[in-house]
Amino acid sequence: MSVTLLLVVAVLIVALTVSVVVGRVLTRRDGVVRSTWDASAAVPDLGLPAGKPAIVHFSAQWCGPCAGVRRVVDDVCAELPEVAHVEVDMDANPAAARELSVLSLPTTFIFDADGRQRYRSSGVPKAADLRSALEPLLA
Repeated sequence: MSVTLLLVVAVLIVALTVSVVVGRVLTRRDGVVRSTWDASAAVPDLGLPAGKPAIVHFSAQWCGPCAGVRRVVDDVCAELPEVAHVEVDMDANPAAARELSVLSLPTTFIFDADGRQRYRSSGVPKAADLRSALEPLLA
């Protein structure tokens, strides 16, 4: 093998390694439920039920992973009937998406019984993560 060919192969391997690392860093938070409690944050009118926690997820017809979120949230709400499920179509309500800084789909929020945003997740959350975030709000 020539030195030039070895150099090209080495550059390709380094480029591939860097792209994999960057991809992992950018997607490591997908589906992770993060605390976002801010008492002063304004919440747009999303049709939240009064007096009970709610899971709100933003979706769109063209969003493939949104169906997965819908299944996960439906399962969690079936196990915890005191939790409401609100789905917001981002195409039909872009103002709400803008106010809550929804930059990608699917995005899921958990609101407490007073209508304050408590948790947020981008990507498809795990049912166990949603349950563990909701349990303190139900106590």
